[in-house]
Amino acid sequence: MNSYQEINSKTIDRWVAEGWEWGVPITHEVYEKALRGDWDVVLTPTKPVPHAWFGEMQGKRILGLASGGGQQIPVFTALGAVCTVLDYSEAQLKSEYDVAAREGYAVDCVRADMTKPLPFPDETFDLIFHPVSNCYVEEVEPIWRECCRVLKPGGVLLAGIDNGVNYIFDESETHVMHKLPFNPLKDEALMEELMRDDNGVQFSHTFEEQIGGQLRAGFMLTDVYEDTNGYGNLHEHNIPTFWATRAVKR
Repeated sequence: MNSYQEINSKTIDRWVAEGWEWGVPITHEVYEKALRGDWDVVLTPTKPVPHAWFGEMQGKRILGLASGGGQQIPVFTALGAVCTVLDYSEAQLKSEYDVAAREGYAVDCVRADMTKPLPFPDETFDLIFHPVSNCYVEEVEPIWRECCRVLKPGGVLLAGIDNGVNYIFDESETHVMHKLPFNPLKDEALMEELMRDDNGVQFSHTFEEQIGGQLRAGFMLTDVYEDTNGYGNLHEHNIPTFWATRAVKR
């Protein structure tokens, strides 16, 4: 039987083939704009990450953690960073290689499961960019600990986080349907629902896991903002469903 991580890898490969918005690489025009210093990236659906969260990018070693797809890494490369991207989706990594070949730069792509120890030495990176993706893993605290390990002292973790609200509601976002925590590995009916709807294996996580987990791993939180889904009933009511966090390795 496939692990839930393998199920999610194959699911995301399929979504990318179907035109999933988080699997569409940036265009040559967007890359050219980044070369001229005109750029934005997102950790959550709609709000651009403040440029001040990154600092000077020239020469910075950046890890895109579960950040394949050819959307952010090309921008960071255009700004002078030296980039590595780790993802478990072959399709998302192919997009990274395709954009790099098109634009003529090198990128280090690593296919790996972020629920396992990261395949990098201690204190390798200056910055980790981790857009919303840990909703596809059951335990997030080991990931925060690994992020802290592979960052240099004073290194920065930028993370997009689902706050759990999306998992309460039905598809119309009008009826409360599920209780929290949302964990299909402990609820057979929930797993059947996710598989039927082709949603992959997803999990809710608490504030204690997400924010407290970063603090316990050795980070200091320096900034945060909220975001919505960008569409749907919750968005129309301006209900935040995501957080973005900036944390520094102590």
